Amino acid sequence: MLLAIDCGNTNTVFSIWDGEKFLCTLRTSTHHSRTADAYFTWFSTLISHYKIDPQITGVAISSTVPRVVWNLRVFADRFFGCRPLVVGKPDCLLPVAPRVDQGTTPGPDRLANAVAGFERYGGDSMVVDFGTATNIDVVAHDGAYIGGVIAPGVNLSLEALHQGAAALPHVDVTQPEKVIGTNTVGCIQSGIFWGYVGLVQGLVQKVKDEYGLPMKVIGTGGLAPLFEQGAQLYDKIDEDLTMHGLVRIYDYNKEQGNI
Repeated sequence: MLLAIDCGNTNTVFSIWDGEKFLCTLRTSTHHSRTADAYFTWFSTLISHYKIDPQITGVAISSTVPRVVWNLRVFADRFFGCRPLVVGKPDCLLPVAPRVDQGTTPGPDRLANAVAGFERYGGDSMVVDFGTATNIDVVAHDGAYIGGVIAPGVNLSLEALHQGAAALPHVDVTQPEKVIGTNTVGCIQSGIFWGYVGLVQGLVQKVKDEYGLPMKVIGTGGLAPLFEQGAQLYDKIDEDLTMHGLVRIYDYNKEQGNI
């Protein structure tokens, strides 16, 4: 079994892959000070709740928070007796190398999205990932990550609005009943929801225009299904795309004798 870990700026996701499917997916907030022992206490408690007895033989990590990686390495080594594969590190091989400007290091989550996007849906595609940032990852015909777009994430924008404007409350992200809000909460929800629908629609079209070929659009991230309610933004929603990418990268390194 493989334990895939995707550590983002806001949340860290753990998924157990049994070779055919994900047995479960666990989510916790990201804290750089969390120790390996704390990770194991949390992980083992939830695994026991799900009545799973995982025989973990490998660990793959994607982390956009460098300070967290050390404790996750210790967690893998101490409790599963394995050296984790960390996407984005020099010793981690990719099926196809990214084609970006020299000196640029793409985020490991974006690399995982490109690998999974190509394996599951083919090339000439883009992945719209709703996370702390809203990313668009462009995948070439041969599966290479070739760049994309980074915009402020939905919750990040809401938090900035709340902190920067003292009179405005913090609201939940949801589709409002109408565009024209008749109270403060409704106005903010409309601005966030329809604003991000318009942002994604506009960026997707701009990327397609510049790419010059028909492209598939894959949505991922926890908020992807919510925004699909407002418009036909994607050809497919795959909430586990990043985790599938980690599985494929791990398998590729195993095939190459790198693990």
